[in-house]
Amino acid sequence: MKDWAARIHFRFWDSDLGHSFRSSPLAMAAAAVALVCIFASVFAGWVAPHHPFDLATLELSDARLPPAWSDGGSAKYLLGTDDQGRDIFSALMYGARISLAVGFVSVLLSAAIGVSLGLLAGFLGGWVDSALMRLCDVMLSFPAILVALLIAGVGRALFPNAQESVAFGVLVLAITLTGWVQYARTARGSTLVERHKEYVLAARVTGVSSLRIMRRHVLPNVLGPVLVLATIQVATAIITEATLSFLGVGAPPTSPSLGTLIQIGNKYLFSGEWWITVFPGGMLVLIALSVNLLGDWLRDALNPRLKG
Repeated sequence: MKDWAARIHFRFWDSDLGHSFRSSPLAMAAAAVALVCIFASVFAGWVAPHHPFDLATLELSDARLPPAWSDGGSAKYLLGTDDQGRDIFSALMYGARISLAVGFVSVLLSAAIGVSLGLLAGFLGGWVDSALMRLCDVMLSFPAILVALLIAGVGRALFPNAQESVAFGVLVLAITLTGWVQYARTARGSTLVERHKEYVLAARVTGVSSLRIMRRHVLPNVLGPVLVLATIQVATAIITEATLSFLGVGAPPTSPSLGTLIQIGNKYLFSGEWWITVFPGGMLVLIALSVNLLGDWLRDALNPRLKG
């Protein structure tokens, strides 16, 4: 297993993509920040100094304490506490876990649906292409956040006492149904180019089925633009989740994401407790910015026109 991982590492590091990564300090810094955020959120149970969502450990007497370096702060809470006495530093790790999980899962589902429909539209053409593209046009005519609000709101209305897993499922579904369109249009455009190339024509002549041609030959050649789009859309999905949670239709208060933490702190922003909302907002900006920078680097690295 170690030998296999080492081969993958060296193969990437010695490739053109690895050279492009090594020669871009901005990409390396963004990757480092993203990895730290992901590590802290995944292993929050071991890294976080407190469990902020365990009601048995909360102390209301410690509510709204400022950061440790401010007057009235406590060394026990590095970034202060919120209105319920939860440690902000620990809450950022647990909240980022929820935001990242929703963002990654929704992007994976959006990419799977969009790429599948885009392949069908671009390869088959005709009425299939027209119908799917008109569906994309209809979806693009509605603001994504309003569609997500509608789906999430209906889900909450139908399942008011649902478990947290159901609430997260509704949130992922809301973001997925508004995010697949871009993948479909990207995959369709690449497929329209690939389907007229010689290797596809040769496969057709030899009697290979259309489904096998799409899966074995066309799909690997359209994944480059889709991968770049997915990297950038992770940040968009995380921000969409934070927006829905801020508006009260996202993650439940018992397991708040970064958006919920910002919404809670917003109530105390003008009363002087700025740390309750500033630190979750900064964490959200840091994650989105690092992912966007990685997406920009990947787009430039995979674009042959930009290679000198």
